[in-house]
Amino acid sequence: MLRLLFAGTPDVAVAPLRALARDAEHFEIVAVLTRPDAPQGRGRRLEPSPVKQAAVELGIPVLECDPNEPTFVSELKASGAEAAAVVAYGKILKQDVLDALPRGWYNLHFSLLPQWRGAAPVQRAIWAGDTLTGATVFRITRGMDSGPILAQSTLEIGAHDTAGDILQRLSDDGSHLLASALQAMADDQIQPVEQPQGAYEIARKIEVADARVRFDVPSFAVDRQIRACTPHPGAWCRVIDRSADAVGQPADDELAPTLHILEARPVDTTQAAVPKQLEPGRLAVGKRQVWVGTASEPLELIQVKAQGKRAMAAADWARGARLGEVVYCR
Repeated sequence: MLRLLFAGTPDVAVAPLRALARDAEHFEIVAVLTRPDAPQGRGRRLEPSPVKQAAVELGIPVLECDPNEPTFVSELKASGAEAAAVVAYGKILKQDVLDALPRGWYNLHFSLLPQWRGAAPVQRAIWAGDTLTGATVFRITRGMDSGPILAQSTLEIGAHDTAGDILQRLSDDGSHLLASALQAMADDQIQPVEQPQGAYEIARKIEVADARVRFDVPSFAVDRQIRACTPHPGAWCRVIDRSADAVGQPADDELAPTLHILEARPVDTTQAAVPKQLEPGRLAVGKRQVWVGTASEPLELIQVKAQGKRAMAAADWARGARLGEVVYCR
């Protein structure tokens, strides 16, 4: 039986933690390493990470210390862990920490390494238009996601899949991949393979500013950006009313109300009701549909969330917002 430390933080790390905990024949999770409780929501109340919540439910001791603290290595050795399983933990580990476990640290990463090393591999893959992604289990070294690979699995990215959809599937599929790779490693039945050298895209974290939707590009590119940013950090724009009779529109466009775009679809312009062309960012409202212009054909807005409002169908939002004749998303 392999004695494991599990390190992770967000929702996508919960399924792998539960899968390893269920496999009591092969693994004993001696402790879980996660971030300290953090302020959440409007009230900024301290909330535990999803991984901590799962660990408490499973009765596993939780470590919330910083791996950079001088006492961490001694705490790690005292836990009795032989190896570590890491899923979206979010901290860089120093060499003395990596050396503290005799059988090493192993990361479940949501891309087909060596492509898309970094913090947001699924999001960047969707934004780039990739049709295939996957999960990789590799041994952590000092380089960013560059250690030798133990196992990989592939997953197709569908035309309407969001980052949230793909991450959930990879979390579920990757749970089995991680468990089987760790078991094979413990039994000395797997030989890690070094990653090929070369220049590969880095999956930089997507910040809120990056998620502001650009409409001056073709509709397929707008669609990719929205899906890549859904659900986090959330694709958004500002709604700017240029109508002559607009009331309450701020003089500064950057103070205009925000609109989060939760779902959108490229349109078939052969349909009679669909506008054949709209100026980039220009809104057009039908009885049951809302469209926004791009550098090519329009995009239909399906579901949105206005500032201070709940999520709703775009047509319902448009009716309630009392939009003028000349309105832009910018």
